[in-house]
Amino acid sequence: MTLNELGEQVAAKFEKVYGRPPRWVAAAPGRVNVIGEHTDYNDGFVLPMAIDRYTIIAAAPSPAGESRIQLRSTAEDAAAVIDLALPPKPGNKGVWFNYPLGVIAGFLARGISPGGFDALIHSTVPVGSGLSSSAALEVSTATLLEIISGKKLGLEEKALLAQRAEHEYAGVPCGIMDQFISVMGKKDHLLLLDCRSKKAELVPMSDLSVSLLITNTNVEHELTGGEYAQRRAECERAAAALGVASLRDSDSALLESSKSKLDGVVFRRAKHVIGEIERTLRAAQAVRASDWNAAGDLMYASHDSLRDDYEVSCLELDTVVEIARSIGRAGGVFGCRMTGGGFGGCTVALVQTDKVDGISNRIASEYEQRTKIKPTLFVSRPAEGATVLKS
Repeated sequence: MTLNELGEQVAAKFEKVYGRPPRWVAAAPGRVNVIGEHTDYNDGFVLPMAIDRYTIIAAAPSPAGESRIQLRSTAEDAAAVIDLALPPKPGNKGVWFNYPLGVIAGFLARGISPGGFDALIHSTVPVGSGLSSSAALEVSTATLLEIISGKKLGLEEKALLAQRAEHEYAGVPCGIMDQFISVMGKKDHLLLLDCRSKKAELVPMSDLSVSLLITNTNVEHELTGGEYAQRRAECERAAAALGVASLRDSDSALLESSKSKLDGVVFRRAKHVIGEIERTLRAAQAVRASDWNAAGDLMYASHDSLRDDYEVSCLELDTVVEIARSIGRAGGVFGCRMTGGGFGGCTVALVQTDKVDGISNRIASEYEQRTKIKPTLFVSRPAEGATVLKS
């Protein structure tokens, strides 16, 4: 189903729910990070792409000029109602509407009021799989508010507003990658993002013979706040020992020459981050050159480092990568790695497009045999970022 067809379906659902057609329809995608894991909070680089899974919002002005916003989701029974006469504040922890509420608050803080409207939200981005369903919801909300108000934000401003909404209203201290790729994604392109300068560069990937295969392991060994904070602290200790502001400012040679200053665990954490930053830049070069063998090798190296040096993989993720390796280039797999924070979630594999079905079937079958868990797989080419479908 195309994005426009999905938009038409959501518009039809809106009309059934509210008894009138929508005036506006906006969409924003989820994402997968091709390479560059746990580099963001070390001022490094990431290389995500938008996937062709979207959050769509259809909306129409409130009847009789009511000064309130009503949000409904096809995945939830209860509606969220926001009274524009009152200062916005977060709802209870964990409620879904905190994400759009934070975006609405960001627009109101800029003096941009959309007025009252009714909205219906529908998403094809898998929730809880590490594919950034939250950023898709935030960015689709921001895109909707732009077309309702007629006030268009700069791309970076829009992404940062969405990130702030997640920090302040959902209580999730995410980096900038998810919102930036959801805003700036472009069909047939990856996005090389410098997490220090916030400079974003589109990397062409127009070769239709290759695609990205995402496998959701359907396990979530939660990365607890303690583990995440511990790894950040270990990276900060490594940077201090190396005499640099962040691990972005080091390289492999400096790390090796300073090995005696670091304990074994801290050394391995730094080794991953420094190596991953280097791998991400090399992977962007390989994609530009359509050198899929080199790109795939870098993805495998990334996974090995995340498993052995950063220690954020798990049995299920390792199992998918092992199956992908056994299929190999002869079977159409160039590379595979875990993607996201770790301890569950998804892998991403660079594969030959014409061999996707066979690869998917083999991974699904062997993974279920070995883990007794049924995975969820889908293939995507680099997709378009935030899009207005009806204005």
